[in-house]
Amino acid sequence: MLLTIPDVFSPEQVATIRQKLDSAEWTDGRVTAGHQSALAKNNMQIPEGHPVAKEVGEWILQSLGQNPLFVSAALPMKVFPPLFNRYAGGQSFGTHVDNAIRHLKGTTHRVRSDLSATLFFSSPEEYDGGELIIEDTYGIHSVKLPAGHMVLYPSSSLHKVLPVTRGARVSSFFWMQSMVRDDGARTLLFDLDNVAQSVGAADVNAPNAVKLTGIYHNLLRRWAEV
Repeated sequence: MLLTIPDVFSPEQVATIRQKLDSAEWTDGRVTAGHQSALAKNNMQIPEGHPVAKEVGEWILQSLGQNPLFVSAALPMKVFPPLFNRYAGGQSFGTHVDNAIRHLKGTTHRVRSDLSATLFFSSPEEYDGGELIIEDTYGIHSVKLPAGHMVLYPSSSLHKVLPVTRGARVSSFFWMQSMVRDDGARTLLFDLDNVAQSVGAADVNAPNAVKLTGIYHNLLRRWAEV
């Protein structure tokens, strides 16, 4: 499932975050890449553990934790602390698949990457190129979202970032381990949750709403790992 999560941050919040990100120290983005990805990766990142990365990362996690669309789609169990990258001057990231296991530096914590996310902090008008290209069973998708919007997609997908030929593309990227490992099962649960909420919008105690909610939770009970 590929899904856009709109308005994770308001324009005013984006402006505040950009001020903080633009003032931070940036380094070679290949430090967080695996062996194969490092050969294709050419961008800049804020180092893991940097105070700005920690501060803005906490804002992201707080916002997403209160976002019903994100919670319903991702069913998150663990979220890797958000990282931040910037592409400019022709920089790009060639076709790759994200590492299956992400290790949190300086700890014993590991996150299985079921889902990947890119949260945009540059508006499309600020830069040329920089589209996130995602390949899945339904074809090739080009993603270039407004600032404050986020795309969520399976980490198993082949994807790349096209060269940025004007301006700068600034974003956050991170991974999460879902309570439901299988993307197909997770998509079915998301669709069922949407239908149950739609039916229950008029009357939460309507028999069909109660039945659909029961089916949702019984399937979640069958598939979830906690």
